[in-house]
Amino acid sequence: MVKKSFKITSETGIHARPATTLVNLVMNYKSDITISALKKEVDFKSIMGVMSLGIYSGTIIEVKADGEDEKEAVKAIAEKIISLGLGKEI
Repeated sequence: MVKKSFKITSETGIHARPATTLVNLVMNYKSDITISALKKEVDFKSIMGVMSLGIYSGTIIEVKADGEDEKEAVKAIAEKIISLGLGKEI
């Protein structure tokens, strides 16, 4: 299992458009991938799950991947979160 934490710095948090971008990226991996925030954990391959977290600026999130491509998945997710200006790794 591989996991990384991020602090969301985007003023708008993770709203529909970036959530969709992230979920579409995550769908490319075979590993089981979850995202957790505010004491809730959901399947990162579910747009409704991600949106249900209500991730706003200042929220700490954790991404976990478990499977054959877990390292590549978490690395790609981290790069996407940073490149979209959503947050920074902590």
